[in-house]
Amino acid sequence: MTIDKKFVDELAIVTSKAALASSYLVGKKDKIAADKAAVDSMRSDLNNLDIQGQIVIGEGELDEAPMLYIGEKLGTNKGPGFDIAVDPLDGTNFAANNLPGALSVIAIAEKNNLFKAPETYMEKISTKVNEKNVVDLDYTVKKNISNLSDYLKKNPENLTACILDRPRHKEIIEELKKLKVNLKLITDGDVSGALLVTEDKYNVDIFLGIGGGPEGVLAAAALDAYNCNFQGRFLFETDEDKLRAGKMGIKDLKRKYELNEIVSGDSIFCATGITSGDLVSGIKIEDDKFISETLVTHKSSNLKKVLKLKQNI
Repeated sequence: MTIDKKFVDELAIVTSKAALASSYLVGKKDKIAADKAAVDSMRSDLNNLDIQGQIVIGEGELDEAPMLYIGEKLGTNKGPGFDIAVDPLDGTNFAANNLPGALSVIAIAEKNNLFKAPETYMEKISTKVNEKNVVDLDYTVKKNISNLSDYLKKNPENLTACILDRPRHKEIIEELKKLKVNLKLITDGDVSGALLVTEDKYNVDIFLGIGGGPEGVLAAAALDAYNCNFQGRFLFETDEDKLRAGKMGIKDLKRKYELNEIVSGDSIFCATGITSGDLVSGIKIEDDKFISETLVTHKSSNLKKVLKLKQNI
């Protein structure tokens, strides 16, 4: 089964309008308001689509998030059934402080083809190399870099690793420095970080470390269309996290998931720039129109491009 290509354009409009809504709050130092603007816009527009949609990756559970919560049903209840993953504002700090790289992101797959994940942390790794036993979550940093170096026929000092600049990554960062690997440290924007391995122009060979689980699932949908490699392992640290995971049907809490276990079948991914970053440019307003750039992928049609839209405000 494939997803109709018309949904690429429809979803790009959803994310571009959410990006516009959030853009009015860029630099206002209020990440909650910026996020809410994107959430409200996205929810309203998704409810107008002729789909039978259900959120599997959202803004949290019902008691935590009034909108776009896991399990929420969206659409007119006509048309195909979809699993929906959303991150209406990926890079909340970027938007609040007018920094590069804030995105509005959505991914859809056919019913039961997108991993249902609680809002928790995930250990993850992505590369463009889709060959088994080159990089693996279970390998040490040194082994991953050594294998990748051999495979790409590059010296470690010619490799670049992207990682969130967090205290929890201190040892990994020190190990990468010791191996003379170039570092691209990011402060936020977990989805875009993982996607920098997709094309040579971004000059990133490997993305690794611990970030958001929902962002990992979203990134996997795009990486699948690029035929890249991705692995993720959820980190359930509290009893509450473990209980929620159990309710979602996750039995092995330490399991390493391959990309095709996170997203299977056909999928569409859209990420619209709110502020300009590596992947796409941010929202620009000209008179009564706005211009957006959206990275779109549609696996079955092998579509991977940046879609530029000019729409009425």
